[in-house]
Amino acid sequence: MDTKALDKAIQDIAIRRNELKKIDYNNPKYDDLEEELHDLEDALHVKFGEYLEEALQEVHDKLCPDTDVLFPTAYLAKTYTINDKNEFSVATAEGVFVEVDSMPGKETKLVIVPNPLRIVLNTKDKQQIVWSV
Repeated sequence: MDTKALDKAIQDIAIRRNELKKIDYNNPKYDDLEEELHDLEDALHVKFGEYLEEALQEVHDKLCPDTDVLFPTAYLAKTYTINDKNEFSVATAEGVFVEVDSMPGKETKLVIVPNPLRIVLNTKDKQQIVWSV
């Protein structure tokens, strides 16, 4: 698996999502950006979907076996923070809700974050890397 290409593909989607989030639906560029985003997401699924699904299944089996694995794009954040070193991070509110067996009653979410590529478990006040390349 070319994990560098996978990481780059997720970075491209993250950047496009951030751009789209900054503009209004009425902006003439909105439809084109949204179309580009969907094309990037489709390409990610075709090229890397199986690999990401296996990684997500591994995480689910370990942490939240009663929660179904969704398409990998569902685990991408709506908004990413990118620092001056091109390192990506997300807010603790980002991700797909999962029921973590070891944290009953606690709000927990999984999210895919690039550069470095990893899956993060978010709780209200904490982030934990639960998978990385």
